[in-house]
Amino acid sequence: MPELTLPRAAVRQSYLAGMRAMCAEESSPTSWLDDAGADFAAFVAERRLVRRMWGVPVTELWYLDGRRYIGTVMIRHDLTPQLRRDGGNIGYHVVPGYRGHGHATAMLSAACSECGHRGMSEVLLTCSADNVGSRRVIEANGGVLKSRSDGVLRYLIDLRS
Repeated sequence: MPELTLPRAAVRQSYLAGMRAMCAEESSPTSWLDDAGADFAAFVAERRLVRRMWGVPVTELWYLDGRRYIGTVMIRHDLTPQLRRDGGNIGYHVVPGYRGHGHATAMLSAACSECGHRGMSEVLLTCSADNVGSRRVIEANGGVLKSRSDGVLRYLIDLRS
């Protein structure tokens, strides 16, 4: 059964393969993966820390099934004005090959639980208006559409219920 957890070095092969597939899909550079693979233990150690990204503290969690890396969740502990417009409290991705099996819905549910344990009472999620899959994932987790502008939908999920 997959679980949302802090990054683990034991999934090195699966993580690197999954992220290479994502980079290929997005036509993005892979040189960072060569660096990560060269000292994966150090890469994982850094990812396990609360880091500052997008101007806020961020926790990175991986969705794993044993030694299989399925995806990543980024929890942004605070929001800047830019993240309120586009980004929100939680970002997530599922690597190619694992999509369409309910993993994103389960990942977001687990991320919402984690946010609740961290004292958050609600989370903001955003997605492109044309991203039907992401809309379904957010709505399946109780997301209520609060606004729409510039092609971005903003949903709130109440964590108190």
